[in-house]
Amino acid sequence: MRARTFAIVGGALIALAGSAFAATKLLPNEIQATFFNGQPFTASTPSGVKFKMQFTPDGKATREPAAGAGSKGEGTWKLTADGFCTAWQGSKSNCFVVISNGTNKWSIMAMKGSTMMAVWSK
Repeated sequence: MRARTFAIVGGALIALAGSAFAATKLLPNEIQATFFNGQPFTASTPSGVKFKMQFTPDGKATREPAAGAGSKGEGTWKLTADGFCTAWQGSKSNCFVVISNGTNKWSIMAMKGSTMMAVWSK
């Protein structure tokens, strides 16, 4: 009986601990404070291409390939009610939401649809 009670209580504690790390959507002010502060961070595409990204407080954005693949780019960013939008030179504007994805990792999801576009890490 004790072993069964321990298993039930242990399972409940594990479930509660897991929910503490549940994915949450960052608010626009959290996105700005975490990423759009001029400090570089890493972005990885679903295909594994990595970039060094930098978003400055004045609305400018840059990306540099971290390895041989990918292209360098410059653009702009702006916050929206639900997330942010970027416009890279030569491309139309796209909007995203940021979802926490563990310690120092965030999933970048397309606002239209639910496609994961990148994982940002610090």
